[in-house]
Amino acid sequence: MSSLRFNAINNLAHHANPYPVKSAGKIADIFNENVFTLKTARHYLSDEAYKSLLASTRGGKKIDRAMGNNIANGMKAWAEEKGVTHFTHWFQPLTGLSAEKHDSFFTLKGDGTPIQEFEGAALIQQEPDASSFPSGGLRATFEARGYTAWDPSSPAFIMETGEGKTLCIPTIFVSYTGESLDTKTPLIKAAVALDKAAVEVCQYFDKNVSKVNATLGWEQEYFVVDAGLATARPDLLLTGRTIFGHAPAKGQQLEDHYFGAIPERIYAFMRDFENESYRLGIPLRTRHNEVAPAQFECAPIFEEMNIAVDHNTLLMDIMTRVAKRHNLLVLLHEKPFAGINGSGKHNNWSMSTDTGVNLLAPGKTPKTNLMFLTFFVNSIKAVHDYAELIRASIASAGNDHRLGANEAPPAIISIFIGKYLTDVLNQVEKRVGGNFDEQDEAMLKLDIHKSIPELMLDNTDRNRTSPFAFTGNKFEFRAVGSSANCAGPMTVLNTIMAETLKNFKTEVDGLIEKGEKKEIAIMQVIQKYIVESKKVLFEGDGYSEEWEKEAEKRGLPNIKTTPVSLDAYSAAKAKKLFEDHHIYTHLELEARHEIMLEAYIKKVQIEARVMGDLATTLIIPAALKYQNVLVENIKGLKEAGLPETAFSSQKAILTKLSEHIGTISTHVAAMIEARKQANDIADTRAKAIAYCEEVKGKHFDEIRYHADKLELVVADELWPLPKYRELLFLR
Repeated sequence: MSSLRFNAINNLAHHANPYPVKSAGKIADIFNENVFTLKTARHYLSDEAYKSLLASTRGGKKIDRAMGNNIANGMKAWAEEKGVTHFTHWFQPLTGLSAEKHDSFFTLKGDGTPIQEFEGAALIQQEPDASSFPSGGLRATFEARGYTAWDPSSPAFIMETGEGKTLCIPTIFVSYTGESLDTKTPLIKAAVALDKAAVEVCQYFDKNVSKVNATLGWEQEYFVVDAGLATARPDLLLTGRTIFGHAPAKGQQLEDHYFGAIPERIYAFMRDFENESYRLGIPLRTRHNEVAPAQFECAPIFEEMNIAVDHNTLLMDIMTRVAKRHNLLVLLHEKPFAGINGSGKHNNWSMSTDTGVNLLAPGKTPKTNLMFLTFFVNSIKAVHDYAELIRASIASAGNDHRLGANEAPPAIISIFIGKYLTDVLNQVEKRVGGNFDEQDEAMLKLDIHKSIPELMLDNTDRNRTSPFAFTGNKFEFRAVGSSANCAGPMTVLNTIMAETLKNFKTEVDGLIEKGEKKEIAIMQVIQKYIVESKKVLFEGDGYSEEWEKEAEKRGLPNIKTTPVSLDAYSAAKAKKLFEDHHIYTHLELEARHEIMLEAYIKKVQIEARVMGDLATTLIIPAALKYQNVLVENIKGLKEAGLPETAFSSQKAILTKLSEHIGTISTHVAAMIEARKQANDIADTRAKAIAYCEEVKGKHFDEIRYHADKLELVVADELWPLPKYRELLFLR
């Protein structure tokens, strides 16, 4: 293995020229080139078919099946002109990845004549094997039937893989009995629930509002390392992170990587995956070096939530595939390297109306500012009331390593809003008992009008330690992990917002029925929500021990591990919430909980196996080999007649080596035994906790500590694994 390490370093030194990337010209010229947009559809569909597609895409109406063949033929004609031979239903099962099964347009007629066809039935519905994907018990092995169904709100696209091209049709994925088996189905349902609740509240302020869309702008952080070096790291290839590795002398302490000049090889890779992304309609806007060495980020322009989620999932596939052309490996794990910043996927979330208003943007009139304050305070109330569910939505084995470490927010769910909006909320709260008369109402709205527009000048600072921060016209959900599918946290966020807005309207209508003016009734409920949820507001350092103590006093949950945090999904409160809004049935929710626990178990199990394997077959043998070198050295010095002092240092090193080797061996054996005992546990939650506490908690850090100490002692030429200084700095 050490030869692999040094061969990779040698190859990197002699063959690190950037992969040539041709200029794509103006971005606007290639944007959506491989997307069946409505503009493209207009050229390939009949008037009737186009109107049917338009009504479905923009109005949410079901596609008329009678138009299915016409739309399918139009898609096929467009795709074949671009060299496409196959199509697939592209969906997002509960593996955390996307899935696809390719079928060709080619078929044979009854007389054996070959033809190319794509029927409406194949466009609208297909039947993959549902039992081969995670189902949480919804599907048994012998119950294989499942369905993918076309989602017209997300446009079809052409994926180019090498010389091949495939027409990809975004779909939902459900079981034979109708339960959702993907991330998209509940996301769409949550969007519908939020739309309904938000429109009803918007009607207080603007009767012209008939549609509210949740919008999302994700920021994707990732690491890039040389593929040759990664090949010599089985832990990177199998788990996505380095199980072992001592911190290099230089890490991120000089703060010289953030926003620095992008290395030429990485720049070529970025241009390459950006060009593919633009052709697929992904509106990437920014790229830059992140804080940690070898860490980078890209971010798009905001989009409607469903499309944004599809685009992020697609981007992760593109980045991974394109990196191989450049002999690079993209790492999307939340914490691939210990001791430096991990990677997140900041979800910038807001809501916009069909009248062009961002509901989380301060307005320019008292009326629009009152609408802003309504949705702003309801957002705070939603996060306060469902903090445990928010925490569960970002829970994963990878994110457990990241949350609370370096720049990542802590596991305590809190909200940062900045001093200006804090002052506004304090002013509202001081109106004791909701005592607003007409004069107060006008004055209060005027005060809000005077204060809030200052936010347009970015008078709200940013708090990097806050999991959920207001940044001027949106909330930034910073706690989402870099490898996560955005759909999970966005489904939760939109559902809890729908519930809060529904309750808000009920309370306001109740006051109006009692004779209160509409504006005063709104202000009274806003004030009530501020008082009830202000404990979730925090402006300080989320990393500090003082905050942990303060959060405990406030009664805020601080759930640090995935198995415990996932309990929120099985709570009666969550079941009622999701069932009331038709997002999940009780059965679906319990299945999701089971699937997430199983995913955690399997990931920790794989890491434990890799850790034991590498420790036993690579690290300990390297240490023993160095021990033998030292023994021979001491023996030779003794035979030469030198005094004890001549080899006392070597003996001290031998002692250290023996201590580290012994401790590693002891913990590896104990870890294997703990894993066997955990595997015998029938209850999934109990098994997950056993893996968390008994396998990982008691052994991972101990094994790593002593292995990393060996890295500092064993001769460099004998060390088998590429070191952090090589992975992070050699390009």
